[in-house]
Amino acid sequence: MNNLRNFVIIAHIDHGKSTLADRMIEVTHTVEAREIKPQMLDTMGLERERGITIKLQPVRMNYGEYILNLIDTPGHVDFGYEVSRSLAAVEGAVLVVDATKGIQAQTLANLEHAQKAGLSIIPVINKIDLPNAQIEEVSQEIQELLGVEDEEILRVSAKTGEGVKDILDEIVEKVPAPANNTGQTKALIFDSIYDSYRGVIAYIRVMQGEIKKGEAVKFLATQKNGEALEVGEFRLKYLTKASLEAGEIGYLITGAKNLEDVQVGDTITLNSPDLVSPIEGYKKPQPMVFASFFLQGGETNHLRTALEKLKLNDSSLIYEPENSMSFGHGFRCGFLGLLHLEIVKERLEREYNLDLIVTQPSVEYKIHPVGAHFEYEEPWVNLEIITPQEYLGGIMELVQTKRGIYLDTHYIGDRAVLKYEAPLSEIIIDFYDKLKSVSQGYASQNYELIGWREGDLVKLDVFIAGNQIDEFNKIVPSFQAQNQAKNLALKLKDLIPKQMFEVMIQIAVNSFNGKPGKILAREDISAMRKDVIAKLYGGDRTRKDKLLKKQAAGKKKMKNLGRLEIPDNVFLEILKS
Repeated sequence: MNNLRNFVIIAHIDHGKSTLADRMIEVTHTVEAREIKPQMLDTMGLERERGITIKLQPVRMNYGEYILNLIDTPGHVDFGYEVSRSLAAVEGAVLVVDATKGIQAQTLANLEHAQKAGLSIIPVINKIDLPNAQIEEVSQEIQELLGVEDEEILRVSAKTGEGVKDILDEIVEKVPAPANNTGQTKALIFDSIYDSYRGVIAYIRVMQGEIKKGEAVKFLATQKNGEALEVGEFRLKYLTKASLEAGEIGYLITGAKNLEDVQVGDTITLNSPDLVSPIEGYKKPQPMVFASFFLQGGETNHLRTALEKLKLNDSSLIYEPENSMSFGHGFRCGFLGLLHLEIVKERLEREYNLDLIVTQPSVEYKIHPVGAHFEYEEPWVNLEIITPQEYLGGIMELVQTKRGIYLDTHYIGDRAVLKYEAPLSEIIIDFYDKLKSVSQGYASQNYELIGWREGDLVKLDVFIAGNQIDEFNKIVPSFQAQNQAKNLALKLKDLIPKQMFEVMIQIAVNSFNGKPGKILAREDISAMRKDVIAKLYGGDRTRKDKLLKKQAAGKKKMKNLGRLEIPDNVFLEILKS
């Protein structure tokens, strides 16, 4: 145990975590030199293309007489729970900051989690080889943030390998060895994946006791029993062992066929009559963003099968069947955030060759009927923004338009850290793009769910030719309802093609039983004009009047009996807006 060191690398997106992990693997000769390739720990094609870590990955390295267990964690806010469970499995954290960008929002969020977990922090400035590196300025920021001296901050280039050995030496010196706990066996599941041949594979940190191959085990959160069919360590590949002892990080194969039985954050113990208390901190990841998936052509069963297979390796994805008048059968899906949604969509399209229609992302509301009306609760978040001071005014104005409530401002070097509370619905759609625009790309954000609050909200119901079209309905703040209703009506008028009869568009609130309530906006699409008297070249005027009267009667009948067909592109254009 004295020669064992467990640590994570934490950073904001694109600050060089994965490249640094590559150099550590190279310096420790964990793999042959000819096998070294960029982003060794990123196993998905999407991770390599986007240059981000989506799925955490552990690796065990030998460094002299020491064994180093590294967990490379995702940097995006959507996967914050994975990061928090990884932090609970280690004793130290390497905090990486980009020399060209300085401290960013996710840097602060991950650092705060690491400090709460009581980890030893090793600060590192990366990308010192770049010509625009601001090493001294970034060092000053880190000194203010951590209260350390300049000489305690390591300077490295993960790209060239400069300074990487110094980090490994610092890990050996400053990260404490795991405590040798010999009580009842407990292991924390910090990740799990599904293998089509071996079932669920749990990634675990043994906190106390020992798990041997062949022993009966129990998962405390799900109360499921299983067997340790195989245990072992991570050497980029799985390397089997006879047992995993307290302090060690490794994997456990149980043969379970359902990822729901082996949940991240759960506690594994031996299946014995002795009562064992679970490791603190377990919670089930909650979806924050919802969207519906439909197929453009093809069988709905193909989409169902693809979602079932994808969920085997992503337990945080949830879905349920949904039926749309416009798109037919599909699935309402829940995600951890917009990036999670994008990744799931792209994987479905790539890996299963599906052509998808995806509705506009939204949050979930709690709806309470009160008489003939409804009251709504919406999710709120703590929002943290880091920005150079010259963009403060524009950013504060932006957040105010998003119903943000100001809490505090403090400074790290020449950067301001703004803290707000805001509705999640205002943050997930276009806020990030507008933030980057206002700050010329320099600001960064992080948010964390804090609960539900009652809001002054109304639901806009859309009626076209007297029929309610649920796909266009939306929940908005009351003070925005009039403007949004007018804009939506005008957009629909522009998009819906003319029919042989007049089409009425109504945007209403407080609708009931498919009947419009109070009308906030109305637009009419005039009927397509057909020149029924073009074939007449003269004669009595009464012949023309007779044809025009017959045409008007026909249009009235069509308006009463006709069914309006709305093209798919209308729905897609509205979803994009």
